[in-house]
Amino acid sequence: MKIILSKQCESLTGSLGRGFGYHIQKRKNGYFAKRNSKGVIPPDGHWRFILTCAQLAQSKLHIADIRVSREELKQAMYEARIFIAMQHLRKATYDARDIINLKTTFSL
Repeated sequence: MKIILSKQCESLTGSLGRGFGYHIQKRKNGYFAKRNSKGVIPPDGHWRFILTCAQLAQSKLHIADIRVSREELKQAMYEARIFIAMQHLRKATYDARDIINLKTTFSL
């Protein structure tokens, strides 16, 4: 997942909180979600991390938007056992608004 920072935010790395099993990492071509190599990753950790980033993007304070491929989103939903919503993924890439819409539509 690519994380697009807002104009007010120059850098954002590290954890968004405990219990996700994911953190934000800076690379040459931007900021991305990265699975922690140590510790326990809860089954729904990836989905909750994506959702949290999408919710942060709504405020436009630190995160302006996110880009998640359909395959990554399917994997996150599969791990979280969100099978019905997973079957309705059609787009190649999802942004923050799409993630919020999925949450609302499927009561996730």
